[in-house]
Amino acid sequence: MATSKFQALWNHPAGPKTIHFWAPTFKWGISIANIADFAKPPEKISLPQQIAVTATGLIWSRYSLVITPKNWNLFSVNVAMAGTGIYQLSRKVRHDYFNEEEQPVVAKEG
Repeated sequence: MATSKFQALWNHPAGPKTIHFWAPTFKWGISIANIADFAKPPEKISLPQQIAVTATGLIWSRYSLVITPKNWNLFSVNVAMAGTGIYQLSRKVRHDYFNEEEQPVVAKEG
């Protein structure tokens, strides 16, 4: 039974013998790098980069469900990209626009 499942995966139109398998597999590196950046201070997060990661994840998640055959590896990596991008964007926006810390007031001498 395991052999037949392996053969089905191996011979699938989006299986390991095709670029449709390997491209999303290597794309996981972007999501893993974004997860590693969760420890990065919010002021060092690139807003344009995270917008691009989020938009790419959302657009390609939808596309991966429309194409035939359905590429679940492509779908899952893009959901992960969208999720990590949204999280990083929320960290950046909270830090830049909703920071509750008081900024020090410098008194002018005159």
